[in-house]
Amino acid sequence: MAVAKLGAVVLDCPDPASLAAFYAAVIGGTVESNDPEWVSLTGLPGTQLDFQRSPGFVPPQWPSDDGAQQFHLDLTVEDLDAAEQQILALGAKALDAADRSRTFRVYADPAGHPFCLCAC
Repeated sequence: MAVAKLGAVVLDCPDPASLAAFYAAVIGGTVESNDPEWVSLTGLPGTQLDFQRSPGFVPPQWPSDDGAQQFHLDLTVEDLDAAEQQILALGAKALDAADRSRTFRVYADPAGHPFCLCAC
């Protein structure tokens, strides 16, 4: 029997409101906040995504031999090329997207967290 259930995934970042707006544009949901230090993306199926202000935030390096990326999000899409154009226009940065034969591509959100677009 499990001890707990997953309540939320929380991303540290320098600007919770703007990062929540980025993810709302990418995956949907509603940005909710009563506190500039903590913003939630609600109304999505599955686990809630939250954003917490971290004044000393240093984005993970991908790839890096000096340290792990810690974690990343896999986002499934029907059309990799169309989704890529949209996320880049929203402020994402390509990290490993040159190999068009793969079923995934790696990007960083505006705060530097790695995420993948994955063909479904």
